[in-house]
Amino acid sequence: MSEMLPEIAERLMRCPAAPYHEEDVRAEAIRICEENGLEHENDRWGNLLVRCDRKQSKAPIVLAAHMDHPGFLIRKRVDARTMVGRFLGGVGDSYFLEGTRVILMPGRIRATLGKRLSKKERDFEIHVEKEISEMLRFAVWDLPEFQSRKGILRGRVCDDLVGVATILSVLISLKGSEAGKNVIGVLSRAEEVGFQGALALAESKRLPRESLVISLETSRELPPVRMGNGVIVRVGDRASIFDSDATRFLSEVAGDLEKGNKSFRHQRALMSGGTCEATAYQEYGYRCAAVCVALGNYHNCGANNKIRAEFVSEADVISMARLLMECAREWQRYEELVGRLPKRLARLAAEGRKELGKQR
Repeated sequence: MSEMLPEIAERLMRCPAAPYHEEDVRAEAIRICEENGLEHENDRWGNLLVRCDRKQSKAPIVLAAHMDHPGFLIRKRVDARTMVGRFLGGVGDSYFLEGTRVILMPGRIRATLGKRLSKKERDFEIHVEKEISEMLRFAVWDLPEFQSRKGILRGRVCDDLVGVATILSVLISLKGSEAGKNVIGVLSRAEEVGFQGALALAESKRLPRESLVISLETSRELPPVRMGNGVIVRVGDRASIFDSDATRFLSEVAGDLEKGNKSFRHQRALMSGGTCEATAYQEYGYRCAAVCVALGNYHNCGANNKIRAEFVSEADVISMARLLMECAREWQRYEELVGRLPKRLARLAAEGRKELGKQR
């Protein structure tokens, strides 16, 4: 899996994407599914659901990540060399500097950002050097699509195509193993504008109500976590605290895995830099947990108000995949692993009663 995952990440990260325009990412994900014999289907809202080939009586683990990234929707053409684009996603106003380079899609046409047209909306002129006749739909930052160097994966979109790549790598590995395979991958749309794909799926009740939903993200690096120190078991986000038992299950699996594998590392933290899809599913009654890896240049926001490529630690991403693989293997032992803490506390209580009685 360690060799497969960066390759899949590269294939996905080379696909431009913006809210409502995830079609290139989805098409590449479908190709990866077909190459590896993974069952897949689009729901009515364009989310991609991917499954392994074995059904089990126990409710599934659902691995959820999103296919979009902040970007511009082309709203209208002013003339043959000028478009109006509306930016969707969480980027501070100070980053929209005139002259910043963007790429118009389809066609990968290079252009530059012009003046802002509205104080209320993030509408901007976008200028091309030559007259064009194509019907343009969206635009993304003109940044390197993918680089892998010295253990760092870097590109225009780590958030959340690294999560999508991890899900596909885990499902491919599970298909070829004897581990539990009752795992569903959900690759959702329009997360950056309010979890719209995830909310539509949750509302539809297509996922079994007893599922354990695990959200995968790349999340802004904030203390106490450090990039390179492993996958993060995310106890909550800016809006929510996730299911205690489900989070404990992840932590117990991670702790056991770390004892037997020196290359695996994990951290545990409340990642309050943003809100993830676990919050959306949890509000619809699903049992939710989350994992993430630390992200540099969150939403392409670099130093000095410059738009920069995002980056993550490759080792952290591989640890995230290994943790999810092990969760699939240990899924049948969920109650046993979650029950370790009550047993430890009961033992301590018994010891305490004995010693406290002596010391009255």
